[in-house]
Amino acid sequence: MSRSSAATAPRPRTTATGRRRLLATGLALAGLVATLVVDAPRAEAATSYPSWDDVMAARGQESAKAAQVSGIKALISDLTADVDAATAEAERLGEAYEKAQRNALRAAEQEQSLRAEADEHTEIAEQSAAQAGRFAAQMARSGGADVTTSVLTGGEDSRDLLYDLGALSKLSEQAERVENAATTDASVARSLTAQADRAAVALERLAQAAEDRMAEAQAASDRAEAAYDEQQANKARLEAQLAALTTGRARAEAEFAEGERKRKAEEARVRREAEAAAARAQAAAAAAAAAANSGGGGGGGGGGVGTGSGTGWVRPAGGWITSGYGVRVNPYTGVTTMHDGIDLGSACSSAIVAASAGTVEYAGWYGGYGNYVRIDHGNGVKTAYGHIVNGGFRVAPGQRVAAGTLVALVGSTGHSTGCHLHFETHVGGGTTSPVSFMAARGVGF
Repeated sequence: MSRSSAATAPRPRTTATGRRRLLATGLALAGLVATLVVDAPRAEAATSYPSWDDVMAARGQESAKAAQVSGIKALISDLTADVDAATAEAERLGEAYEKAQRNALRAAEQEQSLRAEADEHTEIAEQSAAQAGRFAAQMARSGGADVTTSVLTGGEDSRDLLYDLGALSKLSEQAERVENAATTDASVARSLTAQADRAAVALERLAQAAEDRMAEAQAASDRAEAAYDEQQANKARLEAQLAALTTGRARAEAEFAEGERKRKAEEARVRREAEAAAARAQAAAAAAAAAANSGGGGGGGGGGVGTGSGTGWVRPAGGWITSGYGVRVNPYTGVTTMHDGIDLGSACSSAIVAASAGTVEYAGWYGGYGNYVRIDHGNGVKTAYGHIVNGGFRVAPGQRVAAGTLVALVGSTGHSTGCHLHFETHVGGGTTSPVSFMAARGVGF
């Protein structure tokens, strides 16, 4: 499950753990295994598991054999129950966090929009006021009230003066319209600024709620990871020991050994490929940086990982864009919603690398995004990576990463119809198009 290091308060043990206590007592009386330590939380004590010698010792005694079989089945069941319970809790809290964070994102974008609109009206008002001032100066240069007096006293030049008076009248009307427009725009700007200030207060509250949910979700993901790791470390051996008690020892041991060999070989292969991809990404970033420093540099391509322009930003994964940024019909739910990032059609278990240097802020379950990593790059800029494969985290919260650092492996967790990377760029608390954001930094898709 999740890969993280956030410290959390111990939680009460489950019913499954209580069964382990009874099981441990029975096995100890039978003289087969050491007593299980289960009174303390998982962080302070670990479950003991029967060894192969324990299993073989039980084969010659039917009562001991039956107790061993029952005990191993219970351990396997408890491992599965623990993983299921921890995963369900991580998903529940991850969904709550996603909802809270989405509210904060939308609030941040609303505040940014109001500020931008207020700035626009302020600028227009200032331009209108300057134009009204120029009209006033022009009227003053043209004689103003003196023209009206000259027309009333009459003379051979009265027709020219009437023309001048008409022109001044039009100029005065224009000046009045511009001045009124400036007043209106200034009023609108003040109103929008007040709305933005209220939105900022709401944003602060929503952002704090999201922070609280993030801490809860991270803690739940930690527990789910611990349960998952324990299951992966022990289930295969327990099943092989159970088979040894119910079938033949040699065959069970051989099948277990072969299964372990294949599993470890596959894990090593995936790890080598991911590390190689990350190394290529870092090398590409370094080469691009060197090229930029010497006057070269260039954009990124569509198929590789980590192509950059020497600005410290690299492509996070391979694959072409399969879904863009913006409002769309969600292919998983069928609901029209905002798609806060882009989807890259990356291969299953392929490398996901950090788009730039920063600090890992979150690594855990995140609602429809499944397993998810978010990196804080400073100055209000963050990137996020979703749908990571179970067991695919390669970083933990608080960890510093460089551009091109391997952070995870591509998967299809959460609301996903196939392996891909969901990639987001956040600026000032809201989201922005990753394509334009990365293009401004010399990285293409």
